[in-house]
Amino acid sequence: MFRKAIMQHLVQSIGTVSSPYTQKFGIPRQPQLVAQARICITLNAEFSADCVRGLDGFEYIWVQFLFHDAVQEGWSEMVRPPRLGGKKKMGVFATRSPHRPNHLGLSLLPLERVEIVNGQVRIWCSGGDLLDGTPVLDIKPYIPFVEAKPDARAGFVQGAPELLKVVWQAAAQQCGLDAETQLLIESSIAQDPRPAYQNLPERVYGMEIAGWNVHFRIVDKTAYIEGCAPCKSSLHLK
Repeated sequence: MFRKAIMQHLVQSIGTVSSPYTQKFGIPRQPQLVAQARICITLNAEFSADCVRGLDGFEYIWVQFLFHDAVQEGWSEMVRPPRLGGKKKMGVFATRSPHRPNHLGLSLLPLERVEIVNGQVRIWCSGGDLLDGTPVLDIKPYIPFVEAKPDARAGFVQGAPELLKVVWQAAAQQCGLDAETQLLIESSIAQDPRPAYQNLPERVYGMEIAGWNVHFRIVDKTAYIEGCAPCKSSLHLK
C-alpha cells in the first residue's frame, strides 16, 4: 500500500517516447546498439523550455523510464539473460531484465538536439532501445569524469554481442524503402532479436519497425529478409 502511494504521488511521467519500435520484439537489448534508431521524447505540457535550459550542452543523457508493457507480466527473482543463451539464471538485480519489482529502466543515449515546437519541448536522441509510447520518468545529463568506468568488471557481460549478416531476398528489395529506414531495419535484425532459446531456421519471424512489417528467417549466422510491407498505421519520425 505504501509503495503504491509513492508511485501515485511522487513518481509521475514527465513525457512520452516516440520510437520506430512499435512492439517489444526487435527492440535492441541495450541502448546505442542501433545508431539509426532515433527517438523523440516529448515532455508534458507543464514542462517548459526552462526545464531543459543548458541540456543541449551535453553529448549524452540518462533517460529513466517505465517498462510499461511488462508491468502486467509481474517480476521474477531469477531471470535468464540472453547473453547466457537463455540457459542460465541470474538474480534480477544482476541483469537489465524489464521484469523488475518496479519495472524501471535506464538508458544512456546520444543527445541529437533539443527543440521547442509551439511551446512543447522535444528531445531527440539516437541509438534508442525504447518502445513507442514509453513513459519517461526523468532525464539527467551524462557526466564523463564521474560516470565513465571503462575498466570496470562487467560480470557475465563480456564485449558487444556478435552481429548477424543480413541479406535482402529479391521480393523484399522491391518494397520501396528509403536508405535510412533500410539501414535501421538491417541494423535491428543484425542484433538477433530472437529469444535466446530459439534456433529454428524454418521459422519466419515478423517485426514491426518504423511503420513497416518485416519478415525474416535466420539460418546459422545469417538473417534473410523475405518480405517487407507498410503497417496499417504507418509511423515516420522526422
